[in-house]
Amino acid sequence: MRQMRLAKREVKDAAALRAIVEACQVVRIGAVDSEGMFIVPVNFGYEWQDCSCGCDMGADELEPSGALEAAGERGASVDWGHETGKAARPKLTLYVHSAAEGRKAEAFLRGCDVAIEMDCDGGSIKGDYSCAYSRAYRSVMGTGRISPVENTEEKVRALALIMEHAAPGAPCKFAKEAVNRVAIFRIDVDDFTGKERRPR
Repeated sequence: MRQMRLAKREVKDAAALRAIVEACQVVRIGAVDSEGMFIVPVNFGYEWQDCSCGCDMGADELEPSGALEAAGERGASVDWGHETGKAARPKLTLYVHSAAEGRKAEAFLRGCDVAIEMDCDGGSIKGDYSCAYSRAYRSVMGTGRISPVENTEEKVRALALIMEHAAPGAPCKFAKEAVNRVAIFRIDVDDFTGKERRPR
């Protein structure tokens, strides 16, 4: 991935990257199929592997029965002024769900390369003149590969992660028929960057 033009806005701290993902509720997925380019916004669940930010979120530690407890420990927020020692960027996996029919399902069921984007709005930044106005934000952008999840155990874990991210602590139980019917997709993120513009 090419170097960010405004390098001073790049978020490199692993804990800060983790906090951006936790704060965002929607990921926008861009892909290409036989009809051309398309983009879809969806809610999501996620997990980290090889995380060096102290969150202990290894993929091998997340079992379906413990997904809610483990995911519930991810909710630490980050201050706009948060600065810690730079750590190796962790590996990110996203899970999304969908009906098993429709344009995005058809593309994702075949497996394809995708681009992802998620962001948190930080409000307006006022300027002394019109073109000096701007917007504060935190964002994550990246690329990866999306593929269908067929294994029932992984589907249950994915649904638990999606539910926990959308409604932390809410009751979470899935009927076997619902699990079999829903389409679950995993995005193995190859590369991603974080960026922020802080409010004044």
